Amino acid sequence: MLTAPRLAHLTPNWFAVVMGTGIIAVATSSLPVNLPGRRGIALTFWILAVALLAVLVAAFAVHWIRHTEHARGYARSVTMFPFYGALPMAVLTVGAGTAAVGSTVIAPSLAFGIAGALWAIGTAAGLLTAAVMGMRLRAVADRGNPTPAWLMPVVPPMVSAATGAALVNHLPEGWPRVAMLTGCYALFTLALVFALFIVAMVTREISESGLPPLQALPTMWIPLGIVGQSVAAANLLGTAAQHAVGGGVAHTLHVFGLGYGLFMGTIMIVALTAVGVVTVRAFRSGLTFTMSWWSFTFPVGACAVGMGAFGVAGDFEIPRLLSAGLLCALVVAWCVVAVHTARRVRTRALPAPA
Repeated sequence: MLTAPRLAHLTPNWFAVVMGTGIIAVATSSLPVNLPGRRGIALTFWILAVALLAVLVAAFAVHWIRHTEHARGYARSVTMFPFYGALPMAVLTVGAGTAAVGSTVIAPSLAFGIAGALWAIGTAAGLLTAAVMGMRLRAVADRGNPTPAWLMPVVPPMVSAATGAALVNHLPEGWPRVAMLTGCYALFTLALVFALFIVAMVTREISESGLPPLQALPTMWIPLGIVGQSVAAANLLGTAAQHAVGGGVAHTLHVFGLGYGLFMGTIMIVALTAVGVVTVRAFRSGLTFTMSWWSFTFPVGACAVGMGAFGVAGDFEIPRLLSAGLLCALVVAWCVVAVHTARRVRTRALPAPA
C-alpha cells in the first residue's frame, strides 16, 4: 500500500479502517458489562489503531506531495470528498482510545495530554470538513443525488462532543471545565442540526428514487454513527457536567441526556433492524466486497458506546446488555471486513471505493 505508484490513488475512505479498529478499543474499555479478556482486547485494538493511523497519515502526506493532482481531484469529487470526514474521526477515535486505554499502560498525564492534542486536531479538522460540506451542499445537490455518505463530513463534531466529555475532568476546575463542556454542547448541536438536514435530504431521495445501488448499500449504516455518537455525547456530557457546573444545571443536563437517550435509542433499535434487513437482502442479491464494508464497523461501535453510556447514566440494565451485544457483533463484523481487506491488499485486487 505504501509504494509510490499505488499511493497515487489513495482515497480518504481508508481512514475508515482506523475508525472501525479504534472504536473497538473505545467500546470495549467503556463496556458496562464485565467480559473476560476485555482489557487485552481493548489494548490490542488501540495499538493496532495507532499503528494504522500512523501509516495512513504518512501515506497521505506522500499522496498529497507526490500526486497532488490526484489528491486535489479526490478532494473536489462529489463522490469522494465526503469521505474526508473519516480523517478527523480516525484521529478523534485514536485520541479517545488513548485516554481510555493508553492511560492504563503509559503515564496518565502523558496519555491525557496526547488525547487532548489529538482531540484538538480532530476537532479542528472536523469543523473544516463540516464547513466545506456546508459550502458545497447546494452545488453537490445539483450535481448528484444525496447519499448517506454525505453525513461523513458533518459527523466529526459529534464525535468531538462525545470524546471531549472524557477530558472535562482533566482540566483545571472553574472556567476551563465550563468552557470545554460548553464547547462540546455547541459541537453536539452543530452536528445534530447539520445531520438532520442531510438525513432529511437522503430520506426524500430514497422515498423518490429507492435505495442506493447494491454495492453502495453498506453506506446505509453511516447514519447510525451519528445516532450512536449523539446518545453517547448527551449522556457522557451530562455525567461530566457534575464536575464542571452547579448542581441544578448539572441535573438538568443529566436529565436531558437520559431523555435524549431514550428517544434516540428507540430510533437506533428500529434503524438497526431496518438496515440489518436491507443488508441481508443485499448479500442475497450478490453484494460483493468494497471498502464501503467498513461502514459495518464504526456505526455499530458508536451505537455500542451510546447504549453503554445511556445504561450507565441511568443505571439501566437493558441498554447495558444491548451495548455488549452490539460490541460482539462489531468484533465479528471487523474480523470479516479486515480479512477481506487484507486479502485484497495482499493480492493487489482491492476494488475501487463505492
